[in-house]
Amino acid sequence: MVMTSGRVRALLVLLVVACGLSPRFASADEGPLDTSQPKGITPEEIIQRFSAKEKEFKEALDQYAYRESAKLQTLDGETPDGEFQETFDVSFDDRGHRVKNVVFAPLPSLSRISMSREDYDDLENGFPMVLTSDEIGQYNVLYVGQQQEDELHCYVFDIAPKQIEKNKRYFQGRIWVDDHDFQIVKTYGQMVPETRAKKGKGNENLFPKFTTWRQQIDDKYWFPTYTRADDTLHFATEDVKIRMVVKYTNYKRFGSNVTITYEGKEIPKDQQGKPQSPPPH
Repeated sequence: MVMTSGRVRALLVLLVVACGLSPRFASADEGPLDTSQPKGITPEEIIQRFSAKEKEFKEALDQYAYRESAKLQTLDGETPDGEFQETFDVSFDDRGHRVKNVVFAPLPSLSRISMSREDYDDLENGFPMVLTSDEIGQYNVLYVGQQQEDELHCYVFDIAPKQIEKNKRYFQGRIWVDDHDFQIVKTYGQMVPETRAKKGKGNENLFPKFTTWRQQIDDKYWFPTYTRADDTLHFATEDVKIRMVVKYTNYKRFGSNVTITYEGKEIPKDQQGKPQSPPPH
């Protein structure tokens, strides 16, 4: 998000250590963090397995239509004083090309901040964060322990980009990997890099810490269903408290000739495309 009284862009500031981002949106059934090493498998093997599953997940998600609804508010205390909303459908045209169709986008009433290009990109690509075997080499990945998430036993890792390349977005924070399917089921962190003012001068582009929960769709893939951010952005001129909720619903596989695999096996068409909705939060 950018301050509305923006000037010239200045310094890029990266949060260096992912483990400095302590999770804030723990579920009611989240257990204590057990820092012991996993049994029967090494952290490196877990990383290889979940990144391979993420590649399968990304390829599958590219063949699903869904609806995404986002609402962002700035708060004065607990009272909203500005709002941005957008709902769009991700679907396919008659040639099988992926398309985005905005179905609801009222005029924003934000006055203290405005949506930047990076904010829109995060809505479409950042919050559903995917960490595939093709991308894992760009990150430092640190095993931090094991933790119960509702009914799931998870391995927990902190991740941070090794370096920042121009015009690229990265996730930095914590992920929870289910020990049965070896898929990411929850993420907490922040999109980086940010742009901060140098000596109080210049445009700032800051991003909130967020949590994304995934839900199993079609009994195979853990797709994002709910993202929440409740954070204060510390601009040089003022602090701005924001609250954001993003929901992903109506997942349905596109009926093309493209095959989807799971653990190296093609998924039968009669087991694909059952619409799902996120659990309430």
